[in-house]
Amino acid sequence: MTFALFLFLLLVITGAVWALDVAWFRKSRSKEAAQPWWVEYSVSFFPVILIVFVLRSFLVEPFKIPSGSMIPTLLVGDFILVNKFAYGVRLPIVNKKVVELGAPQRGDVMVFRYPMDPSLDYIKRVVGLPGDRIEYLSKRLTINGSPAPLTQMEDFLSRERMQYSQRFLEKLGGVEHQILVEEQMPAYVAQRYPFPYSENCHYNSSGFSCTVPAGHYFMMGDNRDSSSDSRVWGFVPDENIVGKAFFVWLNLSEFGRFGSFK
Repeated sequence: MTFALFLFLLLVITGAVWALDVAWFRKSRSKEAAQPWWVEYSVSFFPVILIVFVLRSFLVEPFKIPSGSMIPTLLVGDFILVNKFAYGVRLPIVNKKVVELGAPQRGDVMVFRYPMDPSLDYIKRVVGLPGDRIEYLSKRLTINGSPAPLTQMEDFLSRERMQYSQRFLEKLGGVEHQILVEEQMPAYVAQRYPFPYSENCHYNSSGFSCTVPAGHYFMMGDNRDSSSDSRVWGFVPDENIVGKAFFVWLNLSEFGRFGSFK
């Protein structure tokens, strides 16, 4: 059971008890009688659960970064906020879009339900939009025949592995962000899973090329050689989108990370 479903069930149960108390229980007991404990707790928690459910379903939702696939943009242990309405208003639980407000753009950092297991939430950067031709050959990203602008920066020192990685400033659309590249690691995809529209992709010793199908997005991690992403498990369908990440609000290991999202 997902947390969203659990929260929804709590909302329904406490809301039903609150409504029954207003319509029936309150009238049938004497003024001196105390509320049963289950009524008291339901009536007290219902407005709190309602506020949390609305905020989490339609406005913002917190997430914690569990892996290093988005280093150096996002570090392990970062707590981030995700805008739930940036790409349209969706019904909670079923995740069905009911109001169109926008669409993902190249360079966005997006949270989505993992295509191979929708109970899991993943976070990567949007690299390819529907219809785009994506190539990643010899560790250089090309979109629709145009190489993504790249500027080399000072090497990045990983805290976890205590080793340096090459760092570049990459530009996708109007978004500039840092990426890491490990020159000693191969450019080809060593392992990949069967996925819908896999016939749109071609792999070789230099890398791969893919055409993004309609209604889907191609995602990649900023830590390019340490990321399981669309290269491995395929395209992200629109119905799997959760929201747009936009803010780091806490990291218990680095308090200076507050507001550091770029």
